[in-house]
Amino acid sequence: MIDNANKKVMVSGCFDLLHSGHVAFLKSAAKYGKLHICLGSDQTVFDLKKRKTINPEAERKYLLEALSCVHKVYVSSGNGYLDFLPEMDIIKPDIFIVNHDGHSADKETLCQQKSIQYIVLPRTPHADLAARSTTALREVNQIPYRIDLAGGWLDQPFVSKLASGPVITLCIEPNLAFDTRSGMATSTRKCATQLWHTQIPRPNDELIAKQLFAFENPPGTKEIAGSQDSIGIVYSGLTKSIYQADYWPKQIDNLQDESTLQLLEQHLYFLPLGSRKDNYHVLGQTNLNQIDAQLLAKAAEDCWNALLAKDLKAIGKYMRASFEAQIKMFPLMVDGSILQLIQVYQNQVFGYKISGAGGGGYLVLLSETPIENALKITVRRYPIW
Repeated sequence: MIDNANKKVMVSGCFDLLHSGHVAFLKSAAKYGKLHICLGSDQTVFDLKKRKTINPEAERKYLLEALSCVHKVYVSSGNGYLDFLPEMDIIKPDIFIVNHDGHSADKETLCQQKSIQYIVLPRTPHADLAARSTTALREVNQIPYRIDLAGGWLDQPFVSKLASGPVITLCIEPNLAFDTRSGMATSTRKCATQLWHTQIPRPNDELIAKQLFAFENPPGTKEIAGSQDSIGIVYSGLTKSIYQADYWPKQIDNLQDESTLQLLEQHLYFLPLGSRKDNYHVLGQTNLNQIDAQLLAKAAEDCWNALLAKDLKAIGKYMRASFEAQIKMFPLMVDGSILQLIQVYQNQVFGYKISGAGGGGYLVLLSETPIENALKITVRRYPIW
């Protein structure tokens, strides 16, 4: 057996509402050496999650220090997703450990630069206990998220007036807590939670989606959130919304084919990109033009046909074509680090795109083979009561 007694292990997180999932993770991490925890401060948690912690940092620190597997706890003095940087330089860990939904390319690159071993652990509940998360303990919210697979931006009239076409959205179960401003319609989901608490009402999907769209965009709103967000959250399964120079689509088609939904569940992978840059505005340096708008519309239509045919390679091809048309018109959607990460995977996968923009969100990959350290999603089926 390898002796880990002299190894320094570091983990980070907010650890609010300490639960069995946290303890299982910390005990697993402690097997690699003496466990040092960098705890997100109350201010950092508020800045990132836009909500206050249930337990203040002093109490969270006290609870963690009471665990026998923990060697020392620090309250991180930095800010943002890498708030632990000052403490990392003090601890000088041999190993940095995260769980799957704590993994990001920024953290992995940081560890490579500092010659620190980087390990991603799966979420594994202890024995027969149910899997836990702080989000789940706060409230069992069954309102889903959504991802647009192709055609995003056509739900804005300033794009669809150049070329009418569809946006294809996939409704996703909330068994992962996606970060805010990550391109998963978290702002629209927050509005849905304000309206309906934990469950979207049924059965008139279009009426409900219109209510949600109107609630999110009251009179006087300057930057209108696209209706693909409300449609993608309310309509389960796959949805094709066709836009023509208007905020609401002229036609909505919904697909509930089980084999198609399973195909996407099996082959979609999400890699966290880290945090969005401060003062970011995606509409800077836009290059709106009819040619690229038409390419975007065509790619989305072709992607829908590939989904109907269950042609995985074609789905990936047109996801990528849609994404490439988007970034021609909106170049600030990506930065150098995102493009570098895409280069790592582009020859290994059928297709890719990003959710979110400006560094925040996820690199979404369509792959025949598993992607290491990536998140997997579950598609929302209809109906959920």
